[in-house]
Amino acid sequence: MQAARSLVSIAVVGAAVSLSGCGYNDFQRLDEQVKAGWSEVLNQYQRRADLVPNLVATVKGEAGFEQETLTKVIEARAKATSIQATPELINNPEAFQKFQAAQGELTGALSRLMVVSERYPTLQANQGFRDLRVQLEGTENRITVARNRYIKAVQEYNVLTRSFPTNLTAMAFSYQVKPSFTVQNEAAISAPPTVSFDKPASK
Repeated sequence: MQAARSLVSIAVVGAAVSLSGCGYNDFQRLDEQVKAGWSEVLNQYQRRADLVPNLVATVKGEAGFEQETLTKVIEARAKATSIQATPELINNPEAFQKFQAAQGELTGALSRLMVVSERYPTLQANQGFRDLRVQLEGTENRITVARNRYIKAVQEYNVLTRSFPTNLTAMAFSYQVKPSFTVQNEAAISAPPTVSFDKPASK
């Protein structure tokens, strides 16, 4: 009986050492790190989405403000929030790409709204609008930080997934490379649009 227990103990220790040596524990640690990073990204995107209704309501009070610009912001927010950002999404490249594209559209629409708003001095003088603008700018900065942390976490996980011998562990436990944010077209999305500063036509 004692010998059997000893054999079991040796087997358990041997398995633990084997799993540790093949990167199993590293996969668990980095996977949790990726999940935590993703949660923070979602928190910041939600913070931005929550700001949009108040921002739109404030801008609507400005006489003659471009309706098309407001409409695009409203539509972009609706599209971005319609995608269910479940934890599984970070393991689905196609769904992740759609999520990223929707958030990029909202970024672009809000960027245009901020640029167009500069044409309206009374809006710029509105304390409520100024406060919302500061909050939005702060949120965009937090989104950038959260995204960068997520990208780094995914990079570490993917390197482990592709490297030898840990790639053998990845194959054994079906660990897949995770999708990450890309910079493709983001410069164009974020670039302020060309805006004519002619006086808006009176109705």
